[in-house]
Order: sequence, then C-alpha cells, then structure tokens
Amino acid sequence: MPADAPHDVPVGARTDAARGCAVVYFDLGETLVHTAEDGSTGYLPGAAAYLRELRERHISVGLITNVPSSWGGTDAERAAALKKELDGSWKGSAPFAWKDFGDRIRTPRTEAERKPAPVLWERAKAEANDCRLVYQAETAEETGVAASLGYVAYRIGQPHRPAYLPARVIELLARGPR
Repeated sequence: MPADAPHDVPVGARTDAARGCAVVYFDLGETLVHTAEDGSTGYLPGAAAYLRELRERHISVGLITNVPSSWGGTDAERAAALKKELDGSWKGSAPFAWKDFGDRIRTPRTEAERKPAPVLWERAKAEANDCRLVYQAETAEETGVAASLGYVAYRIGQPHRPAYLPARVIELLARGPR
C-alpha cells in the first residue's frame, strides 16, 4: 500500500497480496483507555504508540465493546454516543484515535448481546472478508470467547509479556493460513 494511502481501508481490502490482511479488535476500557478515580479517561501506557504503529503498518483496527443498548438503534449511533461520552471525560494529551477505527465499532444491540456473549465477535467475524482476526483485552473470559470463535486472542497486562501483541506478529499472522 502506498505510504500516502488512507489508513481506514475497508475490512478485507487486500492492497498487497504478500501482506495479507488482518483486523485487530480491542476491548476499550482497561485495554486501550483507563478511567481514573475522578472519572477522567486517557490512554493506557503504550496504547497510543501501539495504535500509531498499527496505523503505520496499515493494519486495520476495530472495537468490540459494551455500551448500553439504549445509546442508539445502530452500531453507528451507539458508537457516536460512546465517542461523546469518552471525549467528554478525556484528559489525555492526545485525543483518542477514533478515525483509526472507522466503522469497525461493534456494540450490543440488546442487553443480551453484551460481552461475554459471543454475538459481537460473530458480527465482526462475518464482516472480515476472510482476514485474520485478532482480539486484545484485559480479561481471560473475553479472550477465551474470542479464541473459541477463531480469533487470535491476546490478553494484555500479563507479566513478562509485551503490553500488546507485537505488530510484526500480526503481519505474520495475516500472511499465514487461516
């Protein structure tokens, strides 16, 4: 992909056959952002740099996150409400990288769809166009569900391991067999 190409290419867009494709989905709270005791939010250490590295490597990212289903009738409406909520409490020096996620923000349509129910991962998988799927979160329960559905699951915050799954590993996974 050319260096000046947009980083929000559609999921499954294959601009370089040797590169393959991957989509890295994240949980949001305590995976990419932290909510402080005063209610303010900001990036977890290393999260902004990691998202920047994925963007520079043209690796698509998305969110699979619980929000109240009452926040809207569509993923786009619930995502807009989430953006407003997060931006309203943001104290980080750099804004959250919403544009990196494009329309790849999956939220529950009903309370029964809230994680750890598998519905959100299944919806993301159905839209992946055979790309390798990765899910990163802080809980064993969520990474376990993702792994059971065929995602490469990575639990962040584990001692003696990188904070996030290294981008070079994701690139290798994208080229490998599904």
